[in-house]
Amino acid sequence: MTDGILLIDKPADMTSFGVVARVRRVLSQAAGKKVKVGHTGTLDPFATGLMIIVVGKECKNAERYSKLDKVYEATIELGKTSTTGDPEGEITVVTDIEPSKDDVVAVLKRFTGIVTQTPPQFSAIKVNGQRAYKLAHKGEAVEIPSRDITIHSLELISYDYPHLKVRTHVSSGTYIRTLAEDIGKALGTGAYCTQLRRTSISEWSVGGAENLDAFMTKNAPKA
Repeated sequence: MTDGILLIDKPADMTSFGVVARVRRVLSQAAGKKVKVGHTGTLDPFATGLMIIVVGKECKNAERYSKLDKVYEATIELGKTSTTGDPEGEITVVTDIEPSKDDVVAVLKRFTGIVTQTPPQFSAIKVNGQRAYKLAHKGEAVEIPSRDITIHSLELISYDYPHLKVRTHVSSGTYIRTLAEDIGKALGTGAYCTQLRRTSISEWSVGGAENLDAFMTKNAPKA
């Protein structure tokens, strides 16, 4: 393939740029020339799930794909916070207060519709021409303006304290790590996102995506 889109199921512990680099390498090797490859929105290294990879001429449409709604499944741990909002940060125990399921359901209802959200400092958003996470890693203060996002639905899948699992359908630009933290604040417990999986982007589902390792193996040059 030299033009079009690929649906890849991103593994955990890999950056989105790492996924793109691997896909670019095997496609370029297969084509015998450098093939242009890009992504349509990053997934955090700890996250898994659907990535739409644009190839060749389709790269010019990357922004159009990035603006599409997305669906995620997230596991959130209550009673603790993380400096990054995910397992990669410094974890701090906040409280052992155990909210009831009714408390959790009531709070989740407050996070549907148009919601004002402040993106995390450890994010790929550019601040004065630099990625926010690079400034944050240097210990520099990063001010990121709040913005309105839309949470179309936020469903509780399961709750077994301190873990709750949710499924959420959101607009482009929504940070699930921040949503997890905001839920923790609303419950008075603190919280961070321990697992995150993107299951769909608009009409494309992770069920139709290819495992990255399988893709690499299938497209690797034959000896």
